[in-house]
Amino acid sequence: MVIPLHLQSKLNLKIQSIVLSVLLVFSLPAWSELTIEINEGYENALPIAVVPFGFEDAATMANQPNLSKPVSSQGAPVDIASVVAADLRRSGRFSPISRDSLPALPTDIDAINFDDWKALDLDNMLIGKVVSQGNDLYQIDMRFMDVLRKNQVIGKRWSGIHKDSLRQIAHQISDLIYEELTGVRGAFNTQIAYVTLRKVGGKRLYTLEIADADGFNPQPILKSKMPIMSPSWSPDGSKLAYVSFESGRSNIIVQSLDGKYRKVIASYKGINGAPAWSPDGTQMALTLSKDGSADIYIMNLATQKLRRLTRNWSIETEATWAANGNSIFFNSDRRGQPQVFQVFLDTGEIRRVTYEGKYNANPEISPDGRYLAVVNGNGGFHIAIQDLYTNEFSVLTNTYLDESPTFSPNGEMILYAMNKNGRGELAVVAIDGKTSQTLKVKDGEVREPAWGPYLVK
Repeated sequence: MVIPLHLQSKLNLKIQSIVLSVLLVFSLPAWSELTIEINEGYENALPIAVVPFGFEDAATMANQPNLSKPVSSQGAPVDIASVVAADLRRSGRFSPISRDSLPALPTDIDAINFDDWKALDLDNMLIGKVVSQGNDLYQIDMRFMDVLRKNQVIGKRWSGIHKDSLRQIAHQISDLIYEELTGVRGAFNTQIAYVTLRKVGGKRLYTLEIADADGFNPQPILKSKMPIMSPSWSPDGSKLAYVSFESGRSNIIVQSLDGKYRKVIASYKGINGAPAWSPDGTQMALTLSKDGSADIYIMNLATQKLRRLTRNWSIETEATWAANGNSIFFNSDRRGQPQVFQVFLDTGEIRRVTYEGKYNANPEISPDGRYLAVVNGNGGFHIAIQDLYTNEFSVLTNTYLDESPTFSPNGEMILYAMNKNGRGELAVVAIDGKTSQTLKVKDGEVREPAWGPYLVK
C-alpha cells in the first residue's frame, strides 16, 4: 500500500528518536530552477502579441545621438518580453503568438502599423524598451496597446532598477496586463516555498527553498539531513514557519527570509506540527500533542500563550484560518475517516464541513474565503474544491497521490504536490480545472508547497 505524503508526515511527526542533524543555513549555492511544463490551457486562450523589448545604452546614445536605436532585446540582462509571454502562457488564459509570426518589432507607438497587427486577429499587443543607465541600473518602459482602437491602455516607466530585479519588473508587467484583461489581480510577481529532497553522497538532504512563482531565482532557507515539513508564509511575506526535526524531534520554527531571525516557537513533548499564520500575523494555529491527543491550539506570537481549541481522542491537524480570521478549518478523523471541520473562535462551536466521499484532508481556504481546497480520497487522492457559498464540490485533478493544496494570492490557481512515477513533483491547476502545469527539479524531488502572499512594493 502506498501512503500519501501528508499521512507520512503525520507518522513522521510521532518519531521521537531521530539522530541530531547537521544544519546548514545559506552555506551552499542555490539549486537549479524548477522547470515548468504546461499540460493544458483554455481552449479559447486569447491571442496576444508580446514584442521583444528594444535595448538602448544611454551612454552610447549620448555620445552618438544620430545612432539608430536598436530594437533587439539582445544586450539586456533579462529578456523582459520573454518573461511576460511565459507568464501569460502559464496562466492558460492567453496564447502569445510566436516571435517568428510578428510582422514587425516596434518599440514606440509611432512605429506601429496597426493594420499589420489587425491582420493577426488579436486585440492587444505589448511593446517596450530597456535603457541602460550605468552601474547595473536600468530604465524600463512598457506600453500595452489596444490594436482595434489604436490607443494605449497602459503605459508605465520604472527607473533605477538593478539588473537583479528586472525579472520582478517583468512579472509586474504581466500582473498589469492580466488584471486589465481579466479584471482579476495578477499573481505572477509572487513567490513560492517548497521542500526539496536530494540524495547527496548516498544520504538524504532536505532543503527548504523559496523561488519566484515561475520557478526562477531559487534561494535556500534551510538545509538539513532531517525532514522539513509544512512551510507557512507570514501574511507580509517576510517570514516562514515550518516543522524541523534537526533537534532530534519535531519543532516549529519561525524564520525570516534573510536568515537574520530564527526562533523555535514550539518544542513541547510529543507532536509539534502544522503551523498556520492568522490573517493578521499575530497568531499561529498549531497541532500539539503535549496534553495527550493531537489537537489544534492557537499561539499568541507576542506572548507565546496557548489556547486549546479542540479536545478529542482523534488526530486533529492541518489547521487553516478562515479569510476573516474568525474561525479555523482543520482535519479530523473523529468520525472514523478524515474529514474537514470548522471551529468558531468566539463560541468554540465545531461543525463538519465536508461530506463528499470518505476522505477529505489538507484543507486550504481561498484568499476571498469562498473556496475550500482539500485532498479528496474517493477513488484516489486528488485535489478538490468545495464552494462554501453553494456547497458545490468539484474534483480538479487526475494526477497521482496529490496533497498539500495552496492557493495563489489572487485565488485563481492552486499549487499542490503530487507523486509521478514514484517521484515528488509540484503541479498547478486553475480553480475551474481547465488549465494545469507541472513543476519539477532535475535532480531530486519537490514537495510541501506554499504559495506566498503578494510582495510588498
